[in-house]
Amino acid sequence: MRVFVTGASGWIGSAVVPELIGSGHQVVGLARSDASADALTAAGAEVVRGTIDDLDVLGNTAAASDGVIHLAFKHDTAFTGDFQGAAEADRRAVDAFGDALAGTDRPFVLASGLVGLLPGRVATERDRPTIDDSPVSIRWATAQAVLALASRGIRSSVVRLSPTCHGEGDNGFMAALVAIARAKGVSGHVGDGTNRWPAVHRLDAARLFRLAVEKAPAGSVLHGVAEEGVPIRDIAEVIGRHLGLPVTSVAPEAAPEHFTWLSRFLGLDAPSSNTLTRELLGWQPTQPGLLEDLEEGHYFRTPATTA
Repeated sequence: MRVFVTGASGWIGSAVVPELIGSGHQVVGLARSDASADALTAAGAEVVRGTIDDLDVLGNTAAASDGVIHLAFKHDTAFTGDFQGAAEADRRAVDAFGDALAGTDRPFVLASGLVGLLPGRVATERDRPTIDDSPVSIRWATAQAVLALASRGIRSSVVRLSPTCHGEGDNGFMAALVAIARAKGVSGHVGDGTNRWPAVHRLDAARLFRLAVEKAPAGSVLHGVAEEGVPIRDIAEVIGRHLGLPVTSVAPEAAPEHFTWLSRFLGLDAPSSNTLTRELLGWQPTQPGLLEDLEEGHYFRTPATTA
């Protein structure tokens, strides 16, 4: 299968590409920079230059492929204050893919998220988000639109990823939490820290995307979840021990100042199940869990300095 992957040189994409190639697929990766293009070429993928704003490039490349995995999202835009703009760009890209693939019965897999889906209760693949006027709802609506593409003759599916896709080299939420602990001199959690986050290792997530493009039925919702819920307090305790810092509770009203942009996510209780995903695709996570991965120590290494 010839698979077009956006975000192919990113954190998840750089694991998805070798997963696909190792299973006998050809990969065409979208690259917006020379560095991304070089990384994809080194991994054995074909390169197409462009961004998710280049809708003609997206549509034409998708039409010439046997399937699409859409991982790209303007995270830099979203986390610097314009989440709505990033979500709207993502929706335009999805619409372009839908038009290109309509009537082909080819697979289209979208990466989405789990944070905020169903706070305080274990979310399953059958749960659907509430769509309102908030910016984050634009992304939820995009995922719903992808599922609806099944009615247009596309084998569409959505992979809802855990908020932390961990592993060596991660620069996401866990790395940010470690950096905040270093800067503040304490390893903090919001309130009593019993709120839970699902977690998945990036290599397990990559295998799930490969299985989705190969065989997920049209209209499938899949959960990229290896662990249903890891208490944030447990995470803070591992970070504190490795950094030699005290572990402390941060009051919810003080969280925005202490955790800055991370505060809007860190206090959420978002446990999620993967039972239906495992049953549907035979996916079995095999990589280390989040706390075990943190204990490996790679999140706490600092770059070597030179004289």
